[in-house]
Amino acid sequence: MSTPSAMNEEALGADTGEAQEPVVQRGAFHRHAISTLEATAALLLVTDVALLLAAVIARYFFHTPIIWVDEAASLVFIWLSMLGAVLAMDKSEHLRLSLFVDRLSPRTAEFVNTVALLVTAVVIVRILPAAWHYAVEEWLVTTPSLGIPGSFRASAICTGIALMLGVVLLHLWERCQARTLLMAVGIVGGAVALMWLGQPLFRAMGNYTILLFLVGLLLACLAAGVPIAFCFGAATLSFLTFTTSVPMMVVVGRMDEGMSSLILLSVPIFFLLGCILDATGMGGAIVKFLAALVGHVRAGMSYVLLGSLFLVSGISGAKASDMATVAPALFPEMKKRGNKPSEMIALLATGAAMADTVPPSIVLIVMASVAGISVAALFSAGIAIAAILLLVLLVAARLRFAGENIEGATRPKPSIVARITLIAFPALVLPFLIRGLVTEGVATATEVSTLAVVYALIVGQLLYSKITLRRGYSILVETARLTGAIMLILGTASAMAWALTQTGFAAQLGQAIKGIPGGWVTFMLITIGVFLILGSILEGIPAIVLMAPILYPSARALGIHDVHYAMVIVVAMNIGLMAPPLGVGYYLACSIGKVAPNVALKAIWPYLGALMVGLLIIALVPQLTLWFI
Repeated sequence: MSTPSAMNEEALGADTGEAQEPVVQRGAFHRHAISTLEATAALLLVTDVALLLAAVIARYFFHTPIIWVDEAASLVFIWLSMLGAVLAMDKSEHLRLSLFVDRLSPRTAEFVNTVALLVTAVVIVRILPAAWHYAVEEWLVTTPSLGIPGSFRASAICTGIALMLGVVLLHLWERCQARTLLMAVGIVGGAVALMWLGQPLFRAMGNYTILLFLVGLLLACLAAGVPIAFCFGAATLSFLTFTTSVPMMVVVGRMDEGMSSLILLSVPIFFLLGCILDATGMGGAIVKFLAALVGHVRAGMSYVLLGSLFLVSGISGAKASDMATVAPALFPEMKKRGNKPSEMIALLATGAAMADTVPPSIVLIVMASVAGISVAALFSAGIAIAAILLLVLLVAARLRFAGENIEGATRPKPSIVARITLIAFPALVLPFLIRGLVTEGVATATEVSTLAVVYALIVGQLLYSKITLRRGYSILVETARLTGAIMLILGTASAMAWALTQTGFAAQLGQAIKGIPGGWVTFMLITIGVFLILGSILEGIPAIVLMAPILYPSARALGIHDVHYAMVIVVAMNIGLMAPPLGVGYYLACSIGKVAPNVALKAIWPYLGALMVGLLIIALVPQLTLWFI
């Protein structure tokens, strides 16, 4: 079983395709500064959990809601997110696509990485004054419940951006040779100068500048390994700066809005839950339970792997945690039975793609926030959709493992099965508790995430592996970094989606779609194609935040139900995420399973094909989704 920190080192390295960072001796001031930020972020996370827990207790036990809790928790959350983004920047854990950079020669890769750092710095420098003015302007706005100036919240964005600038400049100083840095400055400075001089031409081009900036520049930054959040930032800021007169403060406001939905408060808490699950071994107990039930039959360990991903994802809500929990527990036994590493990685990757619709999926929570859909409805439908995908994967596994050698596999004695079931029962209760409370409307996703953390801590400490204070602190800091990386992407992607909408692109797209033959069926097929591509390039959350606001109006105009459309988007996106050669999730699975990516290339296609069959069934038969909401 991987530790939480090890899991995330593997996960982030694979998900971003990032090369190993050079070892750098930090100065005393830098070490103390980062330690202070880590302690502050950990305290903010604990405070957020405490506030939300207090609200739950006051509401359900004393029937007296605390009206200011949501506002206070939101204030703490934005500071947690921005400080977490700084810590993620210091550790180079912001999501990025370095698939292309890794194929370059060492000298060329060093130069491209320097350019990527410099682009990040330019984006920060461009937005920092706007963030300051935004914080100043918010002083005139008083919050409704706490009665304090809005600057207390808005200054988090300014502070976080300023600290990230310091970190990026430090990285440039520590990691880049002077000659390489000067060349990079020349390239980036020259590009900015050309865009500045080309403003009259850009303004005459009309909406063709969308292709130049919001598509071309975005893809160029992605290929260069610029962190995804700053790819969105570079494209949006360049588009608005060189083709419009929109003040940059609007971008900061849109970033703030993108990170402000109350439902997003559950994101760090579910991340925290995933780390606790991994640290206490609760996920491992579920895996052992399933292995005791069906591990002895032909293709049984494949069933166990897929079933474990289905159940464990209902606790952690994150793919990295799911795979890091299941793979180490099952792969050794699967190897003993003669299963090829390529088949195991293929099952792990496609099973994780299936599991992203299982509550409490972080992706579903973000979708609810972006598209304005009920979380309970998405959770209810997500279970049914995941069951369909699980079924097609089980069939594919049975066909692939028809000749598996099971001579050494024996059925466990009933007494052993009973003992394993008793041990696993407290862990098995948690995923059903999470789903039931939300889907039945008993509690919100945020409230449930808080209760689940408390339950996992108590049960984990009493019945499973204990979490030491040192490990608990590292889990808090780790959660803060993950939260910061994700929330910054949400903020910048929201700003880019707003910029696209303001151009009239969404309206033009809606008009174009109305003339497409085949109606909603053709639109669904187009959606599947779009998110298969976006999922493989951008990963899940950025793709949703960017495209969902643009495509949803057209889907509604064609009579497609919001929840049905959400399921199609999420499944298509996850298939793209796991599809080589671009799907970053595929490389994450290879990293966790310690298998070279080229080894599993051939084995994954039958399982991806099975998922595509399931996706087409889901897309073309809306009742399969709507019956359960």
